[in-house]
Amino acid sequence: MTNVQDDEQTPEPVAAGDVTSVIGAGRIVPVVVLADPTGAAPLAEALAAGGLRTAEVTFRTPAAADAIAAMATRTDLVVGAGTVLTAEQVDRAVDAGARFVVSPGFGPAVVRRCQQRGVPVFPGVASATEIQMALDAGLDTVKFFPAEQLGGIGMVAALAAPFRSVRFIPTGGVTTGNLAGYLAHPAVLAVGGTWMVAPRLLAAGDWAEVTRLTAAAVAAARAATRS
Repeated sequence: MTNVQDDEQTPEPVAAGDVTSVIGAGRIVPVVVLADPTGAAPLAEALAAGGLRTAEVTFRTPAAADAIAAMATRTDLVVGAGTVLTAEQVDRAVDAGARFVVSPGFGPAVVRRCQQRGVPVFPGVASATEIQMALDAGLDTVKFFPAEQLGGIGMVAALAAPFRSVRFIPTGGVTTGNLAGYLAHPAVLAVGGTWMVAPRLLAAGDWAEVTRLTAAAVAAARAATRS
């Protein structure tokens, strides 16, 4: 598979303490739902070829832990677990090689277990109350979900005003059409999206299209960051 990154040199391995900074540098986190773990390795290659160094594999299918384990073997890719709802899933994810954990809402047990296991956790928030809970738990980066349904970038801006130390990862309804608006806001660390890893592409094994869409997303994110 042809690598379409601007930088043709092989990416350096990601250090243990650099997870959040790598997410912030890439600015896009593909949200992956894999039904068959055999697709994990070629998917990881396709994402890396497109220029991304992060991926979130959701615990929406029984294949999640095996997919994380397969993708986590790459030293140039930071693989996390998404849709994590219980402390037991935290253990399964981390044992499989997940470097970060994302949950759709703020779950104290999930946050606590992630902190015990020493992995960054980005809980979902939809209100000022949940952001305050995250701050009380010692967190400063949260997932804003479902972003578009909750008001999009306008709601992010409203919440960011009183919570100036908090960084957001909006997810849910983010597309190439509204990507720039999110990434232009200084409180947005990155966005989560599914368009470059759409289920139909994964089911068909269309890794070339995954790479093409990933490269286009990376280019759009860089343009939005520069503007």
